[in-house]
Amino acid sequence: QVHLAESGGGSVQAGGSLRLACAPAMSAHSLAWFRQSPGKEREGVAVICAGSGLPFYGDSVKGRFTISRDPAKRMVYLQMNSLKPEDTAMYYCAAGTTAYCSSRWSLVGSYTEWGQGTQVTVSA
Repeated sequence: QVHLAESGGGSVQAGGSLRLACAPAMSAHSLAWFRQSPGKEREGVAVICAGSGLPFYGDSVKGRFTISRDPAKRMVYLQMNSLKPEDTAMYYCAAGTTAYCSSRWSLVGSYTEWGQGTQVTVSA
């Protein structure tokens, strides 16, 4: 079992940036970021797939967020730029070994390990 831990959340004004980090990022895992705000379902934000290393993004964050991993440090990052108030949520790091990363990455059930979350608040 892998105990994931997120960091880097905080409060920022619209248009600002934050970088989230998650560890440990195991090479055998696809690593994803999800977010959830009160009353809403957990939403897939981005993933970096094991093996191929390809990233995929949710439509609402394409062009603004970038996911990356540092194998040497066993870290995965989510760089968030041009933040909007609607990005406000608890952000979770997740790890899994799904064989269909590209098609199933945004499904909560594709991941077996989750962090406790880090809050991101974007004010208008």
